[in-house]
Amino acid sequence: MATIGDIGVSAGFNVLMAIAFLLAFAFLRLQPINDRVYFPKWYLRGMRDNPIFSGASVQKFVNLDGRSYLKFLNWMPAALKMPQDELINHAGLDSVVYLRIYLTGLKIFVPITILAFAVLVPVNWTNDALESMKVLVRNIPPDPDESISELVEHFFLVNHPDHYLRHQVVYNANKLADLVEKKKKMRNWFDFYRYKYERNPSERPTTKTGFLGCFGSKVDAIDYYKSEIEKIGKEEAEERKKIMKDPNSVVPAAFVSFRSRWGAAVCAQTQQTRNPTVWLTEWAPEPRDVYWNNLSIPFVSLTARRLIVAVAFFFLNFFYVIPIAMVQSLANLEGIEKALPFLKPLIEIPFIKSFIQGFLPGIALKIFLIVLPTILMFMSKFEGLISQSSLERRSASKYYIFLFFNVFLGSVITGSALEQLKAYIHMSANEIPRIIGVSIPMKATFFITYVMVDGWAGIAGEILRIKALVLFHLKNFFLVKTEKDREEAMDPGSICFDSSEPRIQLYFLLGLVYAAVTPFLLPFILVFFGFAYVVYRHQIINVYNQQYESGAQFWPSVHGRIITALIVSQLLLLGLLSTKGFEESTPVLLVLPVLTFWFYKYCKHRYEPAFVRNPLQEAMRKDTLERAREPTFDLKAYLSNTYLHPVFKGDDADDKYSVVDDDAWMEEEVIVPTKRHSRRTTPAQSKQDVSETLSLPETVHEER
Repeated sequence: MATIGDIGVSAGFNVLMAIAFLLAFAFLRLQPINDRVYFPKWYLRGMRDNPIFSGASVQKFVNLDGRSYLKFLNWMPAALKMPQDELINHAGLDSVVYLRIYLTGLKIFVPITILAFAVLVPVNWTNDALESMKVLVRNIPPDPDESISELVEHFFLVNHPDHYLRHQVVYNANKLADLVEKKKKMRNWFDFYRYKYERNPSERPTTKTGFLGCFGSKVDAIDYYKSEIEKIGKEEAEERKKIMKDPNSVVPAAFVSFRSRWGAAVCAQTQQTRNPTVWLTEWAPEPRDVYWNNLSIPFVSLTARRLIVAVAFFFLNFFYVIPIAMVQSLANLEGIEKALPFLKPLIEIPFIKSFIQGFLPGIALKIFLIVLPTILMFMSKFEGLISQSSLERRSASKYYIFLFFNVFLGSVITGSALEQLKAYIHMSANEIPRIIGVSIPMKATFFITYVMVDGWAGIAGEILRIKALVLFHLKNFFLVKTEKDREEAMDPGSICFDSSEPRIQLYFLLGLVYAAVTPFLLPFILVFFGFAYVVYRHQIINVYNQQYESGAQFWPSVHGRIITALIVSQLLLLGLLSTKGFEESTPVLLVLPVLTFWFYKYCKHRYEPAFVRNPLQEAMRKDTLERAREPTFDLKAYLSNTYLHPVFKGDDADDKYSVVDDDAWMEEEVIVPTKRHSRRTTPAQSKQDVSETLSLPETVHEER
């Protein structure tokens, strides 16, 4: 168990690291050559000029204004000045609500810390103990007489005649997307060697055709990559034509547009047929949020995929106990000395001893957790979720469960079990709560070191952006030739909800559990919440370019995990009190987790629908206001190609591959007569205008 001196050594290391990172950031952000690394968001929006192209030759790269260095900390107040409404418009609701998590932590732990240090510390010291008009429809039943596009059009013209506007069928373009990505990589290598040749025309660059350019025959690099691009381009064109002509490329799903928010809300929030397994509707994620690869997964296989992932996640949790136990062994000097007796003289040196117990366990645990978010994201993608936001929320849930069982409970139980293995084997079941109650305070010093490594030095490293800084200058030196190249070299990144949000929840859990057990942990957590709030506010304003907007749908999960942490802290407090001779008071305290759970259920049923449903009254109000303000608004043109697969857009999609007949879809549509007979009763056509669909690539024409 680490001592106060060990914690002091750890605090010294981490404070020095954090200060070094902050000073490096304060210096590097002032240099013109790094402007695109630390302010990429403003460049992407065209609101910041490039300082590299102005001034003297030295000033293009180095800031020679001495007065600016006197204000090297002005980024902190600048990050706090932007009002919330402006911040929402600038960064999006998701980013602002993410910052609200840190404020929630401060609002919870500031009063708890004051109370703990005013009451509990003296007691312990004396040893007294989105708005949307789009709907996604999935699991469309096959029909031998109609294509998916015709079937979708007929179904919605019949069942939503007054509000249906158009639709876009979904195509399985995963292979085409792979070809486009492969072509892009080849083009990058082609540009690299072409620029290299332009710098040194006396020598033609060469490369090897084998694995990673290290094996195979040596060829002219420019000619080789040019031929590869042409070859892949032909494959891409063939695959594009195949997708357009092959009916099997159409996935039984479609994005359906409506004339009004009210109509979309009715469709998304109601059952469409008597058979509850077909024509399944849900709110469509915004176009940037769609994860196109998973739309081609058959709907019937999703349950099996989720079962496979659940089993795999269980075993991942189980086997990760091994590295967690290794981390805990680092904090046990006696165990290290027994396993490696030749290290005993070195370990007994006071500074080395303090370093091992106060710093090494925290950094080792952080290293073991680095690869985990990538594994969990892969598992979430395998489940078949269709949006980036849902993937990150599901991955965050897995990560939180993992942190709870392996990092929190694993660190407490594994550590005590290693130290008292024989006692656990021979003790009765009634003694286990007492042992756990004793082991929780013993692990407080380990969690203090982890908070300092991950929450102090880690956050300071986040603002320094070492990886982005190095990659930008490498790309800028080797690849950048035009302004567009320089823009593509920037990597602003975004908030990684799948890894950052569960980490915050771990700090909520630690703070609530140790508030009554070891209040000295609370100041370290308070520093994390305050420091992280300022840093992430700066990053959201100046750096991160969020790829999608989900309308803060992750907030109910945040609320649920805070309540879970509160219940866990209450249960563990009961176990701790039972070890301190207060068994009489524990039955009275049992009501606390019951009331807390009741409060959670009340909030869930009362407020969670606001995050997943669109009230019809609000939808109608917005529709009415929109019609009054913009009576001539062309909704069809606005929704044109909104949910078109990215491989059909941009530079790679030439005009000859255009899959939309603009003149056709601008005409008014009537109910399409079906080729089937006596399969459903078709009501009379509505007198209100209804619009035809946008079918990709086919357009369903009227039969008059």
